[in-house]
Amino acid sequence: MLAHISRLLDQRRSVLLQPYLERVDEQGETALIYFEGHYSHAIRKGPLLQRGSAPTRALFAPEIITPRTAEPEDLALGERALAALPFDRPLYARVDLIRAADGSPCVLEFELAEPSLFFAHSAGSAARFAAAIGRRLAPA
Repeated sequence: MLAHISRLLDQRRSVLLQPYLERVDEQGETALIYFEGHYSHAIRKGPLLQRGSAPTRALFAPEIITPRTAEPEDLALGERALAALPFDRPLYARVDLIRAADGSPCVLEFELAEPSLFFAHSAGSAARFAAAIGRRLAPA
């Protein structure tokens, strides 16, 4: 692995190394979706890689995505992530969380550009997003 990382860095490419958290196999990830800084809905993303399975030949591995009810501590962490932005809250954001070994939520990703917003998994979410766009486009 270190040789591969070294080769990428030598090619002036970016590298992201994350510790593997086994809880993703049991619980998956929680994605919190926000419109204009307001929580809209959450989904569960199952593990992409199955232990012992061969690599996918497709561009992306298939994902199992289902609706999820966000826990209060998930929402608190999502709010802290949004509050840390050095600019006004964006039109949309997605905060992906995973559970640490002690069960506490950890930010895995903070998506602000081209995130999947999973409208099919929450009734009314597309309408909430459209309303947020409308408010941004309305003359002040």
